Amino acid sequence: MLLIKNAEVVSSNRTDTADVWIEGTTIVQVGGSLKTIPVETIDAKGLMLIPGVIDTHVHFRQPGMEWKEDIKSGSSAAAAGGVTTVFDMPNTIPPTVDESSLTAKRKAFSEQSLVNYGIFIGAASSNMDFLNTAENVPGIKVFMGSSTGSLLLSDEKELEKVFACGSRLIAAHAEDEALLLLNKEKYRSANQASFHPLIRSPETALTATVKAVQFSQKYQRRLHLLHLSTQEEVEYLSGIYHKKHITAEVTPHHLVLSSPECYEQLNTFAQTNPPVREKRHSQALWTALKKGVIHTIASDHAPHLVSEKEKGYGLAPSGVPGVETSLPLMLNQVNKGQCSVHEIVKWMCENPALMFRLKNKGFIKKGFDADLVLVDMKKRKKVQNGRLFTKPNWSPYDGWTVQGWPVITFVNGQIAFREGEIMTSTLGKEVVFNKYEFRSQ
Repeated sequence: MLLIKNAEVVSSNRTDTADVWIEGTTIVQVGGSLKTIPVETIDAKGLMLIPGVIDTHVHFRQPGMEWKEDIKSGSSAAAAGGVTTVFDMPNTIPPTVDESSLTAKRKAFSEQSLVNYGIFIGAASSNMDFLNTAENVPGIKVFMGSSTGSLLLSDEKELEKVFACGSRLIAAHAEDEALLLLNKEKYRSANQASFHPLIRSPETALTATVKAVQFSQKYQRRLHLLHLSTQEEVEYLSGIYHKKHITAEVTPHHLVLSSPECYEQLNTFAQTNPPVREKRHSQALWTALKKGVIHTIASDHAPHLVSEKEKGYGLAPSGVPGVETSLPLMLNQVNKGQCSVHEIVKWMCENPALMFRLKNKGFIKKGFDADLVLVDMKKRKKVQNGRLFTKPNWSPYDGWTVQGWPVITFVNGQIAFREGEIMTSTLGKEVVFNKYEFRSQ
């Protein structure tokens, strides 16, 4: 048994000073001044207790690219960042597109992951049947534009077939491949990352987003739009009617970084797909979050080695690490007055659990899994390259002083991270997806 005493327990709509009693993996009681004889008591006075963050978009690179990241290092970074559940993407080597690759990845996560996990399957031209028979997955990942890995489904007939067949959630990387290729030719002499937002222009994002939404509406298919990055996309989504089956995500880097400053400072270390854009876009994304046009924040944790990112534009891969810093960056925004901690809990804990139909996740309630994070909102610390748990050990936020940090992360009632130390004996579990159908609000 474990008793967390005197915590400021936070949900999306309230904060209460309460104790939380945990037995095994489960919250058994939440209330004031609970009296029990637990094995361990943690006095959380002065700290906030939030549900564990559910990061529904990570790339842990295993199998096939373990030099960039692996399940153990990625899940260690997650635990350090207050993330207790991750959904891994399918663009590995080999890609997660059939039963054997899904089974192998499940086995690897079960043996190595310090946090809970779900595993996306990827859409390819050759696996249409498997997309609707795979069991207990968060959904189907569709790459409408080329990115890291070999998965790409840019042919409109094949894309429509995915939407037309089945009912499983489709998570779309919405960038239009035809426009990307035209822009690459137009800027073929580009040698700086500052060209990246021109090649992957707002038009490429909007065109693909419109196409995905139209197919979703035509077939009433559950659609989740990944990493929105433009003012144009959120304005389009704001004007759509009958969109209860459509949800959207934004990343911290699209909220807190902007062009041209990030490229001047970081060059290819700021290069990601879709790109970081001008400030008008990040401002529009914040507004869309506040209005409920965007429903969740996810990291799109996409690590690459320093030596890979140093190769220069055109050779350096796209993507930035983020699972370890997402929650601290957002808590820092709370301290700056940009948003409330209740909104952070809604966007990073509750909404992901509801959107993906997760059983017993996302809330601090009796009977729910004890995935919890104790947060010190007063703690100030610098993000520093070389002092991170992610394998590449760098961050685009190197040198930033951030206020608001996780101090203890609980995964299924066990301490996975405490005051800078990872508890490697902790192992997460595969999450369970309920079968009810989500409708966004």
